[in-house]
Amino acid sequence: MTPEQVADLWGGAQDIRLLRDRENKVYSGQFPFGRAALRLHRPGYQSGEAIRSELWWCAALANAGVPVPRALPGLNGELLQEIAPKCYASVISWIDGEPMGEAGQPLPGARTDHIARHYALGALLAGFHGATDALDLPGWFYRPRWDAPGLVGDSPFWGRFWDHPDASAQDRTALIAARDLIAQELGDFTGSFGLIHADVLRENVLFGGDMPHLIDFDDSGFGWRLYDLGTVMSQNLSEPDPGALAQALIEGYRTRRPLSHNEARLLPLFTLARTCASVGWTMPRLAPGHPICRRHIARAVGLAQATLAGRVDWVPA
Repeated sequence: MTPEQVADLWGGAQDIRLLRDRENKVYSGQFPFGRAALRLHRPGYQSGEAIRSELWWCAALANAGVPVPRALPGLNGELLQEIAPKCYASVISWIDGEPMGEAGQPLPGARTDHIARHYALGALLAGFHGATDALDLPGWFYRPRWDAPGLVGDSPFWGRFWDHPDASAQDRTALIAARDLIAQELGDFTGSFGLIHADVLRENVLFGGDMPHLIDFDDSGFGWRLYDLGTVMSQNLSEPDPGALAQALIEGYRTRRPLSHNEARLLPLFTLARTCASVGWTMPRLAPGHPICRRHIARAVGLAQATLAGRVDWVPA
Protein backbone atom coordinates (compact mmCIF):
# COMPACT_ATOMS: atom_id res chain seq x y z
CA MET A 1 0.00 0.00 0.00
CA THR A 2 1.14 3.52 -0.74
CA PRO A 3 1.29 6.09 2.08
CA GLU A 4 -1.78 7.74 0.52
CA GLN A 5 -3.71 4.47 0.66
CA VAL A 6 -2.65 3.89 4.27
CA ALA A 7 -3.71 7.42 5.21
CA ASP A 8 -7.19 6.59 3.92
CA LEU A 9 -7.56 4.34 6.99
CA TRP A 10 -7.57 7.59 9.01
CA GLY A 11 -9.83 9.49 6.61
CA GLY A 12 -7.20 10.46 4.04
CA ALA A 13 -4.42 13.04 4.02
CA GLN A 14 -2.98 15.68 1.74
CA ASP A 15 0.59 16.88 1.25
CA ILE A 16 2.15 13.61 2.43
CA ARG A 17 5.92 13.94 2.72
CA LEU A 18 8.62 11.49 3.87
CA LEU A 19 10.41 12.84 6.96
CA ARG A 20 12.51 9.92 8.18
CA ASP A 21 13.39 6.40 7.08
CA ARG A 22 15.03 4.57 9.96
CA GLU A 23 13.22 2.03 12.13
CA ASN A 24 10.00 3.33 10.59
CA LYS A 25 9.14 5.34 7.53
CA VAL A 26 7.64 8.52 8.97
CA TYR A 27 5.54 10.88 6.86
CA SER A 28 3.88 14.16 7.62
CA GLY A 29 0.40 14.76 6.26
CA GLN A 30 -2.60 17.01 6.58
CA PHE A 31 -5.46 14.84 7.85
CA PRO A 32 -9.09 15.87 8.39
CA PHE A 33 -8.26 16.29 12.08
CA GLY A 34 -5.09 18.32 11.43
CA ARG A 35 -1.43 17.75 10.71
CA ALA A 36 -0.12 14.42 11.99
CA ALA A 37 2.69 11.90 11.48
CA LEU A 38 1.99 8.66 9.62
CA ARG A 39 4.32 5.82 10.56
CA LEU A 40 4.86 2.70 8.45
CA HIS A 41 6.57 0.35 10.89
CA ARG A 42 9.57 -1.64 9.69
CA PRO A 43 8.43 -5.25 9.27
CA GLY A 44 9.97 -7.64 11.77
CA TYR A 45 11.42 -5.07 14.17
CA GLN A 46 8.59 -4.76 16.69
CA SER A 47 5.63 -7.11 16.93
CA GLY A 48 2.07 -5.89 16.57
CA GLU A 49 1.60 -6.48 20.29
CA ALA A 50 4.64 -4.32 21.12
CA ILE A 51 3.57 -1.48 18.80
CA ARG A 52 0.01 -1.55 20.14
CA SER A 53 1.45 -1.30 23.65
CA GLU A 54 3.59 1.68 22.68
CA LEU A 55 0.57 3.46 21.21
CA TRP A 56 -1.58 2.76 24.27
CA TRP A 57 1.18 4.09 26.51
CA CYS A 58 1.68 7.29 24.51
CA ALA A 59 -2.07 7.94 24.45
CA ALA A 60 -2.24 7.45 28.22
CA LEU A 61 0.75 9.75 28.80
CA ALA A 62 -0.73 12.44 26.58
CA ASN A 63 -4.01 12.17 28.49
CA ALA A 64 -2.00 12.70 31.69
CA GLY A 65 -0.53 15.91 30.30
CA VAL A 66 2.95 14.59 29.47
CA PRO A 67 4.35 16.37 26.37
CA VAL A 68 4.51 13.37 24.03
CA PRO A 69 2.72 12.62 20.73
CA ARG A 70 -0.81 11.28 21.11
CA ALA A 71 -1.64 8.07 19.25
CA LEU A 72 -4.69 8.64 17.03
CA PRO A 73 -7.29 5.99 16.14
CA GLY A 74 -8.20 5.12 12.56
CA LEU A 75 -11.72 5.15 11.19
CA ASN A 76 -12.31 1.71 12.74
CA GLY A 77 -11.37 3.01 16.21
CA GLU A 78 -8.07 1.11 16.40
CA LEU A 79 -4.75 2.80 17.11
CA LEU A 80 -2.81 0.22 15.08
CA GLN A 81 -3.68 -0.87 11.55
CA GLU A 82 -2.36 -4.07 9.97
CA ILE A 83 -1.90 -3.12 6.31
CA ALA A 84 -0.43 -6.48 5.26
CA PRO A 85 0.43 -9.66 7.20
CA LYS A 86 2.64 -8.47 10.10
CA CYS A 87 3.02 -5.02 8.53
CA TYR A 88 1.62 -2.17 10.59
CA ALA A 89 0.85 1.52 10.40
CA SER A 90 -0.05 4.15 12.98
CA VAL A 91 -0.72 7.87 13.15
CA ILE A 92 0.39 10.18 15.95
CA SER A 93 -0.32 13.83 16.65
CA TRP A 94 2.03 16.45 15.29
CA ILE A 95 4.38 18.30 17.64
CA ASP A 96 5.88 21.61 16.53
CA GLY A 97 9.39 22.33 17.67
CA GLU A 98 13.08 22.26 16.82
CA PRO A 99 15.29 19.27 17.68
CA MET A 100 17.61 19.79 20.64
CA GLY A 101 20.50 19.02 18.32
CA GLU A 102 21.85 16.67 15.71
CA ALA A 103 23.87 13.47 16.13
CA GLY A 104 27.57 13.95 15.53
CA GLN A 105 27.32 17.75 15.66
CA PRO A 106 28.08 20.17 18.53
CA LEU A 107 25.07 21.46 20.40
CA PRO A 108 23.78 24.68 18.82
CA GLY A 109 23.54 27.91 20.78
CA ALA A 110 25.33 29.26 23.81
CA ARG A 111 26.53 27.31 26.84
CA THR A 112 23.79 28.87 28.97
CA ASP A 113 21.22 27.48 26.52
CA HIS A 114 22.76 24.01 26.77
CA ILE A 115 22.55 24.08 30.57
CA ALA A 116 18.97 25.36 30.60
CA ARG A 117 17.80 22.80 28.07
CA HIS A 118 19.39 19.87 29.91
CA TYR A 119 17.80 21.07 33.14
CA ALA A 120 14.40 21.22 31.40
CA LEU A 121 14.96 17.81 29.82
CA GLY A 122 15.84 16.30 33.20
CA ALA A 123 12.59 17.63 34.65
CA LEU A 124 10.65 16.27 31.67
CA LEU A 125 12.17 12.79 32.06
CA ALA A 126 11.35 12.73 35.78
CA GLY A 127 7.75 13.75 35.10
CA PHE A 128 7.51 11.20 32.30
CA HIS A 129 8.81 8.41 34.56
CA GLY A 130 6.47 9.43 37.37
CA ALA A 131 3.42 9.59 35.11
CA THR A 132 4.29 6.17 33.71
CA ASP A 133 4.48 4.66 37.19
CA ALA A 134 0.97 5.98 37.91
CA LEU A 135 -0.55 4.01 35.00
CA ASP A 136 -2.26 0.64 35.28
CA LEU A 137 -0.86 -1.27 32.33
CA PRO A 138 -3.26 -3.64 30.56
CA GLY A 139 -2.57 -7.33 30.90
CA TRP A 140 -1.63 -7.65 27.23
CA PHE A 141 0.98 -4.89 27.44
CA TYR A 142 4.37 -5.91 26.04
CA ARG A 143 7.59 -4.01 25.36
CA PRO A 144 11.24 -5.18 25.07
CA ARG A 145 13.45 -5.21 28.13
CA TRP A 146 16.54 -3.05 28.53
CA ASP A 147 17.64 -4.98 31.62
CA ALA A 148 21.04 -6.65 32.10
CA PRO A 149 20.34 -9.45 29.56
CA GLY A 150 18.93 -6.89 27.11
CA LEU A 151 22.04 -4.71 27.41
CA VAL A 152 24.96 -7.07 28.03
CA GLY A 153 23.58 -10.62 27.98
CA ASP A 154 24.54 -13.30 25.48
CA SER A 155 22.08 -11.86 22.95
CA PRO A 156 21.48 -8.17 23.70
CA PHE A 157 18.42 -6.52 22.20
CA TRP A 158 20.54 -4.49 19.75
CA GLY A 159 23.15 -7.19 19.13
CA ARG A 160 26.51 -8.48 20.35
CA PHE A 161 28.40 -5.20 20.14
CA TRP A 162 31.72 -6.81 21.09
CA ASP A 163 31.54 -8.88 17.86
CA HIS A 164 31.27 -5.90 15.50
CA PRO A 165 33.25 -6.74 12.33
CA ASP A 166 34.86 -3.27 12.29
CA ALA A 167 36.23 -3.64 15.82
CA SER A 168 39.95 -4.32 16.08
CA ALA A 169 41.35 -6.84 18.54
CA GLN A 170 42.13 -3.96 20.90
CA ASP A 171 38.62 -2.58 20.47
CA ARG A 172 37.09 -5.97 21.27
CA THR A 173 39.18 -6.25 24.41
CA ALA A 174 37.86 -2.88 25.62
CA LEU A 175 34.26 -3.68 24.65
CA ILE A 176 34.35 -7.06 26.41
CA ALA A 177 35.82 -5.43 29.52
CA ALA A 178 33.05 -2.82 29.39
CA ARG A 179 30.44 -5.56 29.04
CA ASP A 180 31.85 -7.36 32.10
CA LEU A 181 31.90 -4.16 34.15
CA ILE A 182 28.33 -3.23 33.22
CA ALA A 183 27.10 -6.74 34.01
CA GLN A 184 28.83 -6.66 37.40
CA GLU A 185 27.46 -3.25 38.37
CA LEU A 186 23.93 -4.00 37.19
CA GLY A 187 23.90 -7.25 39.12
CA ASP A 188 23.87 -5.27 42.38
CA PHE A 189 21.95 -2.20 41.22
CA THR A 190 18.57 -1.58 42.85
CA GLY A 191 17.70 1.78 41.27
CA SER A 192 14.38 2.75 39.74
CA PHE A 193 13.23 0.33 37.06
CA GLY A 194 10.19 0.56 34.81
CA LEU A 195 9.08 1.73 31.40
CA ILE A 196 11.61 4.03 29.73
CA HIS A 197 11.91 5.81 26.40
CA ALA A 198 15.32 4.17 25.80
CA ASP A 199 16.24 6.50 22.92
CA VAL A 200 16.43 10.03 24.35
CA LEU A 201 18.65 11.37 21.59
CA ARG A 202 18.85 15.05 20.63
CA GLU A 203 16.78 14.51 17.51
CA ASN A 204 14.03 12.93 19.63
CA VAL A 205 13.70 15.96 21.92
CA LEU A 206 11.81 18.86 20.36
CA PHE A 207 11.82 22.29 21.93
CA GLY A 208 8.93 24.67 21.38
CA GLY A 209 10.38 27.72 23.08
CA ASP A 210 11.65 26.57 26.48
CA MET A 211 9.35 23.53 26.59
CA PRO A 212 10.80 20.12 25.64
CA HIS A 213 8.71 17.36 24.07
CA LEU A 214 9.70 13.72 23.73
CA ILE A 215 9.05 11.88 20.45
CA ASP A 216 9.85 8.52 18.82
CA PHE A 217 9.00 5.76 21.28
CA ASP A 218 9.85 2.97 18.85
CA ASP A 219 12.62 1.54 21.06
CA SER A 220 10.88 2.07 24.39
CA GLY A 221 10.71 -0.77 26.89
CA PHE A 222 11.37 -1.81 30.46
CA GLY A 223 14.67 -0.70 31.93
CA TRP A 224 16.46 1.38 34.53
CA ARG A 225 15.44 5.02 34.49
CA LEU A 226 19.10 6.05 34.52
CA TYR A 227 19.42 4.55 31.05
CA ASP A 228 17.28 7.40 29.69
CA LEU A 229 19.68 9.91 31.24
CA GLY A 230 22.68 7.93 30.07
CA THR A 231 21.36 8.02 26.52
CA VAL A 232 21.23 11.82 26.72
CA MET A 233 24.82 11.93 27.91
CA SER A 234 26.05 9.52 25.22
CA GLN A 235 25.84 12.39 22.72
CA ASN A 236 27.55 14.87 25.06
CA LEU A 237 30.93 13.19 25.44
CA SER A 238 32.59 15.50 22.93
CA GLU A 239 31.01 18.68 24.29
CA PRO A 240 33.39 21.14 26.02
CA ASP A 241 31.91 20.53 29.49
CA PRO A 242 29.93 17.28 29.76
CA GLY A 243 30.05 17.53 33.54
CA ALA A 244 28.00 20.70 33.56
CA LEU A 245 25.42 19.13 31.24
CA ALA A 246 25.24 16.00 33.41
CA GLN A 247 24.77 18.10 36.55
CA ALA A 248 22.02 20.18 34.91
CA LEU A 249 20.26 17.02 33.74
CA ILE A 250 20.40 15.51 37.23
CA GLU A 251 19.32 18.72 38.98
CA GLY A 252 16.38 19.11 36.62
CA TYR A 253 15.40 15.50 37.24
CA ARG A 254 15.50 16.02 41.00
CA THR A 255 12.97 18.85 40.79
CA ARG A 256 10.28 16.24 40.12
CA ARG A 257 11.65 12.90 41.28
CA PRO A 258 14.25 11.77 43.84
CA LEU A 259 17.63 10.58 42.62
CA SER A 260 20.22 9.70 45.25
CA HIS A 261 23.93 10.37 44.97
CA ASN A 262 24.56 6.63 44.83
CA GLU A 263 22.33 6.39 41.76
CA ALA A 264 23.63 9.57 40.12
CA ARG A 265 27.24 8.41 40.37
CA LEU A 266 26.33 5.54 38.02
CA LEU A 267 25.25 7.87 35.21
CA PRO A 268 28.59 7.34 33.38
CA LEU A 269 28.06 3.57 33.60
CA PHE A 270 24.63 3.83 31.96
CA THR A 271 26.15 6.18 29.39
CA LEU A 272 28.73 3.48 28.67
CA ALA A 273 25.92 0.91 28.36
CA ARG A 274 24.22 3.09 25.76
CA THR A 275 27.38 3.71 23.74
CA CYS A 276 27.99 -0.05 23.64
CA ALA A 277 24.38 -0.75 22.64
CA SER A 278 24.72 1.78 19.82
CA VAL A 279 27.64 -0.20 18.41
CA GLY A 280 25.35 -3.23 18.27
CA TRP A 281 22.61 -1.13 16.66
CA THR A 282 24.80 -0.42 13.62
CA MET A 283 25.55 -4.08 12.85
CA PRO A 284 22.35 -5.08 10.98
CA ARG A 285 21.71 -1.57 9.64
CA LEU A 286 24.99 -0.26 8.25
CA ALA A 287 27.58 -1.92 6.04
CA PRO A 288 30.98 -2.71 7.59
CA GLY A 289 33.30 0.22 7.16
CA HIS A 290 30.53 2.81 7.33
CA PRO A 291 31.81 5.99 9.04
CA ILE A 292 29.05 5.82 11.65
CA CYS A 293 30.17 2.32 12.64
CA ARG A 294 33.72 3.51 13.22
CA ARG A 295 32.49 6.59 15.09
CA HIS A 296 30.29 4.55 17.42
CA ILE A 297 33.06 2.04 18.10
CA ALA A 298 35.58 4.78 18.86
CA ARG A 299 33.14 6.50 21.22
CA ALA A 300 32.33 3.30 23.12
CA VAL A 301 35.96 2.18 23.32
CA GLY A 302 37.11 5.62 24.46
CA LEU A 303 34.53 5.77 27.24
CA ALA A 304 35.21 2.14 28.20
CA GLN A 305 38.93 2.79 28.56
CA ALA A 306 38.35 5.99 30.53
CA THR A 307 35.85 4.25 32.83
CA LEU A 308 38.08 1.26 33.47
CA ALA A 309 41.04 3.57 34.19
CA GLY A 310 39.00 5.77 36.54
CA ARG A 311 39.42 8.81 34.27
CA VAL A 312 35.77 9.83 33.90
CA ASP A 313 35.64 13.25 35.50
CA TRP A 314 32.00 14.24 34.94
CA VAL A 315 30.32 12.15 37.62
CA PRO A 316 27.42 14.30 38.92
CA ALA A 317 26.95 15.02 42.61
